[in-house]
Amino acid sequence: MATQVTNQRTITPKQEPAIATLNFYPNRDARRRTFALWYFGVLMIVLNVLGHTVLGFEQAWITPFIAVCSACAAQLVLELVDCWANGRKPRIGNDLFGVITFFLPAMITGFACGMLLFPNEKLIPVVFAAVLSIASKLLFRAPVGNRTQHFFNPSNFGITITLLLFPFVGMSPPYHFTENVTGVWDWVVPGVILFTGILIHGFCTGRLPLVLAWLGGFVIQAVARHLIFGVPLLVPLVPMTSAAFILFTLYMIPDPATTPIKVRGQIAFGMAVALIYGFSQAMHMVFGLFLVLTFVSLVRGVALTIMAAHSRNSELEAIPESAAKRASQAGVAQ
Repeated sequence: MATQVTNQRTITPKQEPAIATLNFYPNRDARRRTFALWYFGVLMIVLNVLGHTVLGFEQAWITPFIAVCSACAAQLVLELVDCWANGRKPRIGNDLFGVITFFLPAMITGFACGMLLFPNEKLIPVVFAAVLSIASKLLFRAPVGNRTQHFFNPSNFGITITLLLFPFVGMSPPYHFTENVTGVWDWVVPGVILFTGILIHGFCTGRLPLVLAWLGGFVIQAVARHLIFGVPLLVPLVPMTSAAFILFTLYMIPDPATTPIKVRGQIAFGMAVALIYGFSQAMHMVFGLFLVLTFVSLVRGVALTIMAAHSRNSELEAIPESAAKRASQAGVAQ
């Protein structure tokens, strides 16, 4: 097996990375993960600040603060509990950069929950969604190598369960991402989101095949609904023009920690989400994007668990055969 050591922070295929998430980044490069985290974190801060001051976000201004604080508190508490249970040291950094990097996944999840849910004047559903999102990373895990890895996109899972449990909570209206801008800015805002998303997935996460598969699958399901049900073709294609769709396409589905890294796996994942989304629309299901991504992630988690169990059983069956072969060779030598 070729060893691909390009620098001190790149992990060789035979080594287990410091955290299981690195298994899903190109070359298991920790620098790509750190850069992507900071990139997403800064982008979410900028988007939320502009959203509540310029663009026209409908939620109360305190919503993102409550969501981020709840997610970070849950991250800290669960990290300490996991350290106590597994006898390991906390992964909180030793300096300011390390501490912020540790909390960045929780901050991104909190911002996403506060931005994509519309709980009217209530804040409890946002707190519930943020805490459940972080908790799902410990509650639902599948074997990856000698470790386990969460398989639900945290914010998508928290938002899905919140929408199902709180009937008065809805999704944020897609128009609020560009509600207060007009003219050329109606193109600039989605264009910036599109460009920055393509950039980060092209250079850091390696998830562009998944994005393209999702987009291709979305067009296929639109054409299928047009041919089978007589829906005007533009109707199922219109969602692709919104900033909300671009956000979901580039910042929700291709989560590196919860999607396959191999190209074939990425294509299968993206196409599955798109085609099952088309089925959900034919069945008139609401919240189709969030529900379908949760379902496909669940199927992937179950598949990873079954494959790990099969691999472990094969290894156990091979041990007696290897021992018998060595004993036979020893007897021939004598």
